[in-house]
This record gives sequence, C-alpha cells and structure tokens, in this order.
Amino acid sequence: MKPSPFLVSFLLATAIVAAATAASAEPGGDPVAADCGEATARRVQARYDQVRDLSADFVQTTRSVALGGGGASDAQEVRGRVHFAKPGRMRWEYRSPEPSLVVSDGGTLWIYDPVAKEVQVLTVEAGFLSGAAIQFLLGEGKILETFRVTGKGCEGDPVTLLLHPREPATYERLELAVEAASGEIRETEVIDLFGNRTRVVFEGMSTNQNPPATLFRFEPPEGVRVLELAPGP
Repeated sequence: MKPSPFLVSFLLATAIVAAATAASAEPGGDPVAADCGEATARRVQARYDQVRDLSADFVQTTRSVALGGGGASDAQEVRGRVHFAKPGRMRWEYRSPEPSLVVSDGGTLWIYDPVAKEVQVLTVEAGFLSGAAIQFLLGEGKILETFRVTGKGCEGDPVTLLLHPREPATYERLELAVEAASGEIRETEVIDLFGNRTRVVFEGMSTNQNPPATLFRFEPPEGVRVLELAPGP
C-alpha cells in the first residue's frame, strides 16, 4: 500500500480549497502585487463564503525532483472526483491509473487501497494532522493570518495567488489559479521544501448540492484489513 502520496496531496489540496472560505487583505510588500492579491482574495472570499459543499472532477499531476521530474514526460498523473462539505468533510475518489479512496467525516480519516485490500484509519484531531492543514480541515483557518499573500498575472485571467506560510511548514508555498471575475478556484499547486510539485486542476465544479452524510463515511468491505495509525509528529 502507498498511502503517503495520497495523504499528502489530500491534506494540502484540502488546505488550499478550504483556505478560500476565509480570505481578506493585508498591506505591505510590493504595492501592485499586494493590491492584486487583496482584490482577488476578496473575490475568492465573497464566492466561497456562500459555499456549503463543493464537488468536482480533478486531475492531479506530481513532479518529483528526486525522480528527475522536470518535463511533462516525467509527470505522474492521476484522475478522479472530489467532494468537500463544511465543516471538515471530504472524499477523494482516485479512479486512474489505480483506484483508491481518501475519506474524512471531520473526525476520522480513511485511506483505502482496494487493490491491496487495506484501509488505514487515523483520528483527524490527533497531532498527525497539524499546522495549517488541520486548521483548514476543521474550517478554522484564516488565509492571511496563516499565509503571506501576493498576486501574479493580474493583467490576465486567471490570476495566480502565491501563499507563503508564516510559520514553519512542510511546503514552501501554495499557488491558486483564480478566475478574475468570479473568484472561483480552478487550479492549485503545492511546492514542497525540496521543489516537488503537486498540481490539482478542478473541472465541472458544482456547489451547494447537499450531499448525504454517508458520502463522508467509510465502512471497510468484508475481507479488507484495517490498520489503525498512531498520530505522527
């Protein structure tokens, strides 16, 4: 079973999308970039303040420095569908090239590998999920309290928001591609401390569909081995 890539991309993408639920503005730095970031962040806030739940297809692309990833031919791509619901509930359905599932009801996280017939289970409130990711996961994050935000490409569409964590983190920065007029997030990218990149593009997004609570729960099928994970550092 290979849970780490799924878990890392799950947490960081969650942080990015959920961060959009509480954006504001901050002075300082490059005035042009700051103004662009402020205006875009306000549009993002206005949109996502009204969102109770969100569903979309996604394409996730990972480029690893350790594996020599640099060009398109080196990218590892997976596809699937994701569902979010406030507070702290989500479901990542990885469909290709191999099926897997990451589900959280806000209190428990399940990572299911149907090929290996294993599911890993951990408690969300435990220290395993710490820092900005857990704050956003629980719906408590404030983007400009957690990140230094600047804008890039303000003359075009989409606008890119660059988010640098204020406190030590396991990644260097997060990037959001945001529709200039609507404030809708179309793409996210995580750059970790080693230069590895995980990009998630959202397609066919729908909001406020009131998905059932059962969508964010997981019952292991018969014959599946259940592994209870201890909190990590």
